[in-house]
Amino acid sequence: MATPNPSLIERKERWARKMSLRGGGPSGPEAGKEKSPVPSGKSPVRLGNPPVRLGLRSAERLPPGQHLTQGFPILDLGIKPEIALKDWRLEIGGLVENPKTFTWEEFNALPQFEDVSDFHCVTTWSKFDCRWRGVAFFTLAEIVKPKPEVRHVLFSSYDGYTTNVRIEDALDDDALVATQFDGKPITRDHGGPARIIIPKLYAWKGAKFVRAIEFVAEDQPGLWEVRGYSNTADPWTEDRFS
Repeated sequence: MATPNPSLIERKERWARKMSLRGGGPSGPEAGKEKSPVPSGKSPVRLGNPPVRLGLRSAERLPPGQHLTQGFPILDLGIKPEIALKDWRLEIGGLVENPKTFTWEEFNALPQFEDVSDFHCVTTWSKFDCRWRGVAFFTLAEIVKPKPEVRHVLFSSYDGYTTNVRIEDALDDDALVATQFDGKPITRDHGGPARIIIPKLYAWKGAKFVRAIEFVAEDQPGLWEVRGYSNTADPWTEDRFS
């Protein structure tokens, strides 16, 4: 068996400490113990079946070169695939110990994660306080177990879209595969039934209509990256183009 990715071990330990501060969940590190008070300004873990883990709100706000919008503009490839939930699949593979393909029912039976974060589009608009719910990317990584040589993740979508991120970005605490926005299922316009959310990167890294996740050792630029967009996509340094 391959040695777990060191960054995954480190993030798992950090996650455990964070969940302990939040009071943990029925399957968390503090299960069966007296819970610590929730720090001021933080939301507690909501219990459920499965339990819901609440993420951390983004610490900073509007990046340079961005303007705030109250709406939610729609940008895509001009293709909005209609995917019946009975036919939806999420394939996770590549350099992993346990490749897995989830049906819609199996995916939604995983522990659910809810996060409020800000959304930054490379076309210069940002939307504050977006409430997403789905499965934390960290949870999926724990299931499939990326091999030590993994350095990047490639996302593929039902509309033919692809995009790449570094493994450390995908494993960020608030990255998730989202199935709900603001308490409702994500619409086709916004990439439903499921899309990737990585709040600390420009939103083109968050693939709509996600179909497959591949863990890889070598970088594989996606649709926009091969057309000159940045590989790293950091809004705080206006990292738009390579």
